[in-house]
Amino acid sequence: MPTPKAVIHVISHTHWDREWYMPYEAHHAKLIQTMDNLLAIMDNDPDFKSFYLDGQTIVLEDYLQVYPEKREKLIELVQEGKLSAGPWYILQDEFLTSSEANIRNLQIGHRDSKMYGPVSKLGYFPDSFGNMGQAAQICQQAGIETAIFGRGVKATGFNNSVADAMDLESPFSEMVWESPDGTQVLGILFANWYNNGMEIPEEPAAARKFWDNAIANASRYASTPHLLFMNGCDHQPAQANLSAALRTARELYPDYEFIHSNYDDYIRAVKASLPETLSTIRGELRGQRTDGWYSLVNTASSRIYIKQLNQENQTMLEKIAEPLAAFAHANGRPYPHGLLNYAWKTLMQNHPHDSICGCSVDEVYHEMKTRFEKSKGVAAAVIADSLTHLNEQIHTAGFASVSADSVPFVVYGTSGYAQSGVVTVELELSRRYFRAGEHPTTTARLVSEQTTADGYLVNHFGEKLDYNAADLGVRFGYDLPDDKFRQPYFARVVSVTFETGKLPAMGYAAYAWVPSADAAAANSSQASLITQPNTLENDYVRVVIDGDGTLTVTDKSSGQTYADLGVYENVGDIGNEYIFKQPNEDMAITTKGLSAGIAVVEDTPYRATFEITHTFDIPESADERLPQEIATMVSFLDRQAQRSGKLVPMTIVTRVSLSRSEPGVRVRAVIDNPAKDQRLRVLFPSDITAASHFADSIFEVAERATVPQPEWVNPSNCQHQSAFVDVHEAGRGLTIANKGLNEYEVLRDERGTIAVTILRSTGELGDWGVFLTPEAQCLGQNVAEWMILPHSGGDARFAAYQQAYGFQVPLQVCQTDLHEGSLPAEQSFLTWNGTGSGLALSNVKVNEDRGDIIARWYNLSGEPAELSVSGIECGSLYESTVLEDAGAAIPVSGGSASVPIAGHKIVSIGLSSV
Repeated sequence: MPTPKAVIHVISHTHWDREWYMPYEAHHAKLIQTMDNLLAIMDNDPDFKSFYLDGQTIVLEDYLQVYPEKREKLIELVQEGKLSAGPWYILQDEFLTSSEANIRNLQIGHRDSKMYGPVSKLGYFPDSFGNMGQAAQICQQAGIETAIFGRGVKATGFNNSVADAMDLESPFSEMVWESPDGTQVLGILFANWYNNGMEIPEEPAAARKFWDNAIANASRYASTPHLLFMNGCDHQPAQANLSAALRTARELYPDYEFIHSNYDDYIRAVKASLPETLSTIRGELRGQRTDGWYSLVNTASSRIYIKQLNQENQTMLEKIAEPLAAFAHANGRPYPHGLLNYAWKTLMQNHPHDSICGCSVDEVYHEMKTRFEKSKGVAAAVIADSLTHLNEQIHTAGFASVSADSVPFVVYGTSGYAQSGVVTVELELSRRYFRAGEHPTTTARLVSEQTTADGYLVNHFGEKLDYNAADLGVRFGYDLPDDKFRQPYFARVVSVTFETGKLPAMGYAAYAWVPSADAAAANSSQASLITQPNTLENDYVRVVIDGDGTLTVTDKSSGQTYADLGVYENVGDIGNEYIFKQPNEDMAITTKGLSAGIAVVEDTPYRATFEITHTFDIPESADERLPQEIATMVSFLDRQAQRSGKLVPMTIVTRVSLSRSEPGVRVRAVIDNPAKDQRLRVLFPSDITAASHFADSIFEVAERATVPQPEWVNPSNCQHQSAFVDVHEAGRGLTIANKGLNEYEVLRDERGTIAVTILRSTGELGDWGVFLTPEAQCLGQNVAEWMILPHSGGDARFAAYQQAYGFQVPLQVCQTDLHEGSLPAEQSFLTWNGTGSGLALSNVKVNEDRGDIIARWYNLSGEPAELSVSGIECGSLYESTVLEDAGAAIPVSGGSASVPIAGHKIVSIGLSSV
């Protein structure tokens, strides 16, 4: 038992899932009712001291959608400390949202909070399905010294044995949480969950029963006399009789002090009473010291199409729209802060854990797809406007020396790394605007008769390039000028596909299509990347496609060969949107040894592609037991359902492409899914024996044990990834990059096989009730993309990681005209490099308050590195934080600067114009 006068801190709150087992507007209506009731309680009960709004400002925003006239009331309550604001905009899933999305969430949460009053400086992670390893560093950079979380670490050992816990993670709910760079915060675990003080009884007999149990449970984990009781739960209304219930408690337990508390007071009291030493937990909190069934990692493969839309949307905003807008801003265009904030907010409304995790009812995803389209639409508009502005500054008049009819265009690379890519651009030739009195049909006919799509391609040196062109005919288009009415036109359109050559990092290069009827000027190269039957080869790798569609890839730099890559594996799944569960005794169906159709579909000097077709039979669903087990809430662990005996054909059409200048193999699979209750993975044997492997995560490449801890009993050991997963040893390594495929497993087999989930079909939400989700079966066409990147291990892996990051960021192309300009035909807007090769550029944007460009890097390695930034034309550089505060000046000499970056450090740098 605690010492006399132990303090019972009761914190009222609600955990607000914005959408989950009901669609958004149903939850929204409940929020309005909940807030109305809360404000009434606060008006009528002076002893009801405060209420915590779940760490997210969107609760206030959603309430004011209905009652905008209550803004001043909310401001009053926040300033009085009776309501909290922030620090986040939404409570995100940390692993399924990008590094920059986590930062935007914090930035927007802070900015919006300040409109109401003080920002809640608490790293609040109540229900994240695992916690990112860099949380402590991110929090400290934001001025947050304490984090509270609900999952990912156990406060005791087996059977609540505190003695065993010293060998595990922590004997207490209080601990030190340390990021890979060594940054620390005080971590507090909801050891009894965030509902251990909900619905406190007022009647004495019931109250005594409640408190005897609750105090005993909280005392088991607390390291101080200050015991935390969370008065609320998911969508829990404020307890109207809480003050009376606490008066009862004070009468029953005179040796305890009962306080209707708040987080600031509670944390202050805890810090003043902590023992001299606490356990230190390091890095990610993913529930590895548990039985493995409730880590909820399989939400990473629920509704994969949602993850793919999210990856595309995040990439458009943080890797394309923001950098291009920043570079346009540096060249005279106002930065579109309002539009980008709106796009980010709209995107982040899809980021709460039950939304992006794919573990909600079907109606939620109808609205999520709409939000994605809205956010992407804004991002596309920002990109187009930025490209147009930049193109106007680029000197393209030099192409006139090739031909006065040259049609220039510019290709931009914004991944952060120098890269070469194959792009397709649709160029409009000979626009003819609708003339007064001229019928549109006449305009179209005149364009058709007076133009041709014949021509050739040159770079800005005037050198002819290999290309493929297709005449797309005459097409309608329009301009929307800033100073006049819309301008419709017809133009002939030619589609040109070519390889860019090496583009400068965070930069561009100009090219031109030269109309010409001269056959001698046409594309005439006979080179091919197909060197033998079913074989692709460039300077980096050799790829042989075997008869069953698997790939044998040889890395020319190391001489290492990787065989049997790309086997498809299908198994049953009788789990739910949260948790994968293979039926008892279920055997995998694979394409290993299955004859595949193999055909060449592209053969150019710069890229070649084979198409591989697999058709194989799989069970159409689980058997008839599963619907009954779901309907009667049989736990997934106790289900006896098997796969159906009725088979249906699954067809997978896979395109394997190799480009002339890329060291990796690009793969795109189109899956025609006719089946339910199943999982599909693609397998990549690495033939590497390693105790650990590496996965791209939030501002780090996390090292994870391949063999789980002894407590782990789940046969599956799936994990989260962002851009890639990697297995390597001395002299040999294999990185598999992806686009929106967030679940992988490194199998405990003899070959160190990487398994990436590309489809999972489930029919129920899971959790606390019966909520059917037929659309989560993902029937019909599904698409998956990945890249195979062999390397030689050691520091060579960082080059593969750069390729993996670049794989997610498409090149941008924008047509322009012949004109003079202040910018050269090729340039890098931001030139940087690092000693060692473990630095990654995360983002470039403009700060809203000062108008300075902010660039952010992070160190993938544990070794210190030196960042060099050159070509600086701004006035000065300074250190910054994830909240973009202005810090110490960084010396600039001769237009360049050097910045030391410690191992695993996140570094933001401000570039000021003064």
